[in-house]
Amino acid sequence: MRQQHGVVARHQLEGLGFTRSAIAHRIEQGRLRPLSKAVYAVSQLELTREGRWMAAILACGDGACLSHRSAGALFGICEERKGVIEISVRRSGRRTRPGIKVHRRPSLPSQDVGTLNGIPVTSPVRTMIDLATEQGPRTLLRTINEADNRDVICAEDLREELDAYAGQPGVRPLRTLLDRDTFVLSDEELERLFLPLAREVGLPLPMTKEMVNGYEVDFFWPALKLVVETDGLRYHRTPSAQAKDARRDQAHTAAGYARLRFTHWQVKYERDYVLRILSETTARLNRRG
Repeated sequence: MRQQHGVVARHQLEGLGFTRSAIAHRIEQGRLRPLSKAVYAVSQLELTREGRWMAAILACGDGACLSHRSAGALFGICEERKGVIEISVRRSGRRTRPGIKVHRRPSLPSQDVGTLNGIPVTSPVRTMIDLATEQGPRTLLRTINEADNRDVICAEDLREELDAYAGQPGVRPLRTLLDRDTFVLSDEELERLFLPLAREVGLPLPMTKEMVNGYEVDFFWPALKLVVETDGLRYHRTPSAQAKDARRDQAHTAAGYARLRFTHWQVKYERDYVLRILSETTARLNRRG
């Protein structure tokens, strides 16, 4: 019997030649367990999460696919809504199903839908755009980084793909986070990427989030009197913020400290450049010492 993740639809059984009476007989025997109208489990065992997803997709009919937070959960990049499976369908209407949130999308193009582990699901780009309509900036940033870490889609590729979706809901907040001058990493991701670069040029483990000359700095090497700040420029555009940065840099200079400032984009995508600047600065400071 053809089944996916332990579930099967009536139309699939009929396509294999099963008659109505044959299906009813298997239900009576317990070989098929009704889950919803025209969708059955092929075992009495509890369905896996993948099985529940597949049952919801089959219950919503042809062309249905996992989307939004449920798609994100399948990709492993975010948590699903508790007790709710999100499905997109290419038709209009108001029909609802218990435990399923149906998104009516008549214009959903075929390139925005694929499969993962045999489960129809919106593409990584479409999933990220959908999530951007629901998640705030911090949560969305974590989702972007998780998608990158899990090789679902890298931030650079995602930013390039967004041009084809200009004007659609969700695109603007993604662009804000992904554009070269506004790209921001979480603190955890920033340390994970920057500390290996420092080690590669021979720097010891720095102090992090330390108060230096009256300001909290990202990375600090006391022996070298070296301060490194990393900026997501999205937070440094107002005149007051720029003035504060100037005062910060002036305080370090007056105290005889060397200071470097890298953008988050540089840390993640311009590794060779950051390595060169760190190496040259470290060599100069060692000679001075």
